[in-house]
Amino acid sequence: MRKIVFAFAALAMISCKEEKKEGNLHIKGNVEGLKQGTLYIQKIVDTALVAVDTIVIKGNSHFESHLTIDSPEMLYLFLDRGETNSIDNNLMFFAEPGNMTIDTRLDSFFAAAKITGSENQKLFEEYRKIMSRYKNTQLSLTEEKLRALQFKRDVSSDFDKKNSDNLKRKYLMAINFALNNKDHDIAPYIALADIYNANIKYLDTIDKSMAPKIAQSKYGKMLTKFVAERKQAEQKQ
Repeated sequence: MRKIVFAFAALAMISCKEEKKEGNLHIKGNVEGLKQGTLYIQKIVDTALVAVDTIVIKGNSHFESHLTIDSPEMLYLFLDRGETNSIDNNLMFFAEPGNMTIDTRLDSFFAAAKITGSENQKLFEEYRKIMSRYKNTQLSLTEEKLRALQFKRDVSSDFDKKNSDNLKRKYLMAINFALNNKDHDIAPYIALADIYNANIKYLDTIDKSMAPKIAQSKYGKMLTKFVAERKQAEQKQ
């Protein structure tokens, strides 16, 4: 009898391990040049980053992870380099169920990253590239203002207007990108992450335009709740 109990216990343990290994998201990758260190796959829970998997690298720079996610969401690959300090140690990626690959290098962890296997990640990279134009314009305007202040020159009279116009174009581009990709989880993510303080009518439009499947996803539900709360708060003002 005891042998039978132990056998069932062993089978249960194996079953649990296999279930954990399978999941619905399989990530494999390589950090070229990494001989020793620890990789953490993290997600945001409430307002904190929480590790959902820990991978210790010793000699072999390839890594693999099996996770379960309810719907596509932004995850973070964090590299603990040990004694070597670097600000280039965090890589965000839009995960979705299926097989994903993350290949990068130790000496350029963020910039050299190539991520495949996620349609939302492709859209996120496209969106980030578009947004970089407006970010660069804002940096140029700020640099121009700082130089004027440094050398005690008058700041350009149209500085505020240029800055405001750039910000408006940035917001409109983000709104249009979300609306044009309403069938993907990137739409509610952009609304929540980048334009949460935009006019409520724009957020409401994005919320109502989402495909039914997206509306029931993690970010879709969050956006619907956020819009409802903002509407309620603004009505009280």
